[in-house]
Amino acid sequence: MPDHVDSPLRRVHAAAIQLEGVPGRVDLTLERLEAMIVEAGERGAKLIAVPEFCTSPVPMRAEVHAAVLPRDNAAVEMFRRLAARYGATIGGSMLIADDDEVYNRYHLVEPDGRVHTHDKDLPTMWENCFYTGGHDDGVFDTALGGVGVASCWELIRNQTVHRLRGRIDIAMTGTHWWTVPSNWGGLASRALAPVARRNRALSENAPAEFARRLGVPVLQASHCGSIRSDFLLTPGSDLSVPYETEFVGATQIVDPDGTVLASRRTTEGPGIVSADVELGARGSVTPMGDGFWIPDLPLLVRGYWHQQNLAGRSYYRRSGRTAGLRAATGG
Repeated sequence: MPDHVDSPLRRVHAAAIQLEGVPGRVDLTLERLEAMIVEAGERGAKLIAVPEFCTSPVPMRAEVHAAVLPRDNAAVEMFRRLAARYGATIGGSMLIADDDEVYNRYHLVEPDGRVHTHDKDLPTMWENCFYTGGHDDGVFDTALGGVGVASCWELIRNQTVHRLRGRIDIAMTGTHWWTVPSNWGGLASRALAPVARRNRALSENAPAEFARRLGVPVLQASHCGSIRSDFLLTPGSDLSVPYETEFVGATQIVDPDGTVLASRRTTEGPGIVSADVELGARGSVTPMGDGFWIPDLPLLVRGYWHQQNLAGRSYYRRSGRTAGLRAATGG
């Protein structure tokens, strides 16, 4: 579909879920998630977005390996069951073992049981400890029209806009976006305060910026709550320091021009936002960029991203991949 051609508009009642999960506890997290999907379905939602890593938050902790699931699993079956019950399309990502690797796989499930999948292309920071990137385009032909999916920092990279723009009628997204540490002492907190403010603004504005570049509505689902992690210091080593933080951003439903129709900040805790959206491309407001990142990331954030990517990939090769595959097979 060329960028300049608008597609017919159709109205659908949509919902996005803000979740507080339990690291490594797929059973407890899915119990909470199912109750919220049921609530959204009972309110009449026909399109429901749930967060990235919807079966478990992903701090850099060993218990997260227990959240790696086989391709056929209870979470996908729950999506199928509730999609059929409410005549709704439901989407979110989870850690999946497949072909001797682990992926952060987005599942979009239609009411008729069809399942579309997208593997996030680049793990973000310590996420690299748990999975490797995929290569598909994340564009699906559904009963609602063209649906594109993206997870977390895929929203702030121009390559994501390039793979989706002109091909979709709505974008389904989910994030797992944390901020600076709160346990490194007062001096560190003061020094990192400007980065924390910039990071929070990036997380809250990302869905609207994404919508303006794609020219379609965006459903964005977030995690919320505090998070206790470890911070790997160097590639090739398990040496780490404790890293306590919180999720930032907002669960939102956004119009193609970037107007936020419904929003719930992560500081407000778990909950559901809903709004009627018009499916269909309406022409982008903001032109595509040529750089790697959509926003101008602070130098410290870019350095943090590269350092944690290297350390996380090293961990995955040494032990993370094997631990995830073992968990998925019950080994």
